[in-house]
Amino acid sequence: APTRASLLTGRYYYRTGVIHTSRGGAKMSSEERTVAELLQHNGYQTGIFGKWHLGDNYPMRPQDQGFEETLVHRGGGIGQTPDQPNSYFDPLLWKNGEQYQGKGYCTDIFFDAALDFISDNRDQPFFIYLPTNTPHTPLEVSDDYADPYRAQGLPEATAKVYGMIKNIDDNVERLVRHLQRLNIAENTLIIYISDNGANTDRYNAGLRRRKSSNYEGGIRALAFFQWAGRWDQGRKIDRIAAHVDILPTILDVCGVQNPPDLHLDGVSLVPLLGGDISEEDWPDRTLFLQCHRSLTPQPYQN
Repeated sequence: APTRASLLTGRYYYRTGVIHTSRGGAKMSSEERTVAELLQHNGYQTGIFGKWHLGDNYPMRPQDQGFEETLVHRGGGIGQTPDQPNSYFDPLLWKNGEQYQGKGYCTDIFFDAALDFISDNRDQPFFIYLPTNTPHTPLEVSDDYADPYRAQGLPEATAKVYGMIKNIDDNVERLVRHLQRLNIAENTLIIYISDNGANTDRYNAGLRRRKSSNYEGGIRALAFFQWAGRWDQGRKIDRIAAHVDILPTILDVCGVQNPPDLHLDGVSLVPLLGGDISEEDWPDRTLFLQCHRSLTPQPYQN
């Protein structure tokens, strides 16, 4: 939830009221302005499909924070409090504020809805936030996805996690191909990111520790940016950036001015991504990260 608050606002999560993932700590102040609100006010159609985790009640719901089309689960995860009982298969979801009985696997359902939203808004500017709730416990995925990893002798939990990731990969491919079929791929910015390191002992790119740690294994995450019609592809950029940079980058790409009274902690990455400035000329920065996993910050912890 702290990551999501920073991602959507371009601000460090302490500013937003979000300090934890549960026990009342995952409620974002309704006064925060999300990227969806800023784009909506500039003519964009906006939709969220997946995990919100920033407040389930008015005025903190996604439909209260700039999203016109919403298909989400409640709480921090499907089947977790206060979303019990529920399952990743045929989940009970919330669509535009009303209960919605999904059919199929949760990730597939969220991507299906996103593809429909794209089709409906293909002729106008649109913004989609597609935060999957997988890979995450409870580890529910079909054997078709988990069996190939079981066959490699991997532990059951790891096999299921990798199965969930393969399912995400398949759905991302579906989304990209859908954009291509509609001939709008070249004018669509796609950002693919992760929020934290692995939550179990599995492949973590050789980085130290894992989720909930402030070592690189917990905080260093992948980020892919694709704007096929504008930016060179296959380029690696080795400069530091963070979740707070996503909102200002999107606003820059869309030609939307940041309101003068809105303080952002992030910066637009467009000059770097577009090659307008070299990595050597990109200024060094200090980023703030902390993880205390409680409702009261403890001095010097993490």
